[in-house]
Amino acid sequence: MTDARTQKLAKWLAPSLFGGVVVAAVAMACAPLQPAIAPPAQPAGAKPPAAQTGRTPVVRGEASGRLVPDRTVLIALDGRAAAPLVTATGAWSIDEQGGRVALVRGSGSEGWRIEQRGGLLRVAGDGSDATPWREGPFVARPANGESYLKFGNRRYRGELLFTATDSGVLVVNRLPVEDYLRGVVPIEIGTRQEGDLAAIEAQTIAARSYTYMRVPSNAAQHPARGWHMTGTVQYQVYAGMDVEHPVVNEAVDATSGLVLRYGGLIVDAPYFSSCGGRTAGPREAWRGVSDEPYLQPVDDIDPRTGRAYCDLSPRNHWHAELDEARLREVVRRALQTAGARDPRPATIQKLEIGARTPSGRAETLVLHTERGTVTVAARDIRNVLADARGAILASTYFSVDRESRTRGQLTAVTLRGAGNGHGVGMCQWGAIGRARAGIDARSILRHYYPGTVVGFAD
Repeated sequence: MTDARTQKLAKWLAPSLFGGVVVAAVAMACAPLQPAIAPPAQPAGAKPPAAQTGRTPVVRGEASGRLVPDRTVLIALDGRAAAPLVTATGAWSIDEQGGRVALVRGSGSEGWRIEQRGGLLRVAGDGSDATPWREGPFVARPANGESYLKFGNRRYRGELLFTATDSGVLVVNRLPVEDYLRGVVPIEIGTRQEGDLAAIEAQTIAARSYTYMRVPSNAAQHPARGWHMTGTVQYQVYAGMDVEHPVVNEAVDATSGLVLRYGGLIVDAPYFSSCGGRTAGPREAWRGVSDEPYLQPVDDIDPRTGRAYCDLSPRNHWHAELDEARLREVVRRALQTAGARDPRPATIQKLEIGARTPSGRAETLVLHTERGTVTVAARDIRNVLADARGAILASTYFSVDRESRTRGQLTAVTLRGAGNGHGVGMCQWGAIGRARAGIDARSILRHYYPGTVVGFAD
């Protein structure tokens, strides 16, 4: 193992070694929790060189010190593409899956479309050039480390898989987990400055843990649906190579293979934008989940200022104006959520918070209407209070600030709140605030996920 790699690993692992065993713990994105697992790894391809950022680069790859190779992750980019166009930045090819049949060899930016007819696929170029119809799936791959594939105006590391479905062509990016994270972390926490590196490292470990929870350790366990995650907010937002940033790549390299653990198992732990001063427990945000000891609500106040660490977020404090038309729509959504057969809009006499959660968020929202009383549970409040464009309310950490009435009916309400997101797990802007206060990544993770430790995934 190289000296640079040894120093980096010593930084992360020294506090986690007990009796010669590495103990560790996790973090996740915006989706609800899943059961804990502790899987080993699977082989993956070679890695590109580390980004040059002014610090000593960390040499990546199994041959230069990685204890385990990457797993391979399958990310669905489009589930119903119509004749998707694929190209590349250099030499590349399209083969039938498994390399049984070579279909196309490309040398650069020429584009080829994957056309579908029923359950069959073919590759078609300009004019009349086209391969015979075949069952597929097809796989596009770069010929060397100097070339990258392009789809939907974005460059991607790894390979692209194309499969015929009932609704179009399924397009999946297959690549090593570490390379996938390079296209996730800049979107999830932003491309930050060097002084935010501790927050970026914490975010990277959280995102890696979230990924390992969803990627089996056995390479033979190909998911029946053809992918492990999508590249959207349903899982973790992923945008390929074009969002990569040197500081983020440095964090990915420095924490390569590291996750969070609780009680020896990798665990699923959420993260979100800003907490407003206090995080929430899982049952405050989602249905069908249990509270976990590493996801208890925690205060996030900077003792030096008395203000929340996430106060530097431009969206940490907010207000929402609900006019009469929007209030009527709120009633319709609330009735629809409650399963009403006739969820018509109605006027509201009173809107109030019925109860609050342990972290101080709205546990229930009570609407007194001309047609009766409707109670909205915490997990549905943000959707019920969505604006006219469908954007959900920033958080459930709010109060009713002002009301306007005409003849006993509410005509306008102002909500004033704090925080942005579900509130469970790591507050991303709080992590940035802590990094700027000189707090290291391990301490950031330990605060938001009490009782967890950092260690290798496998």
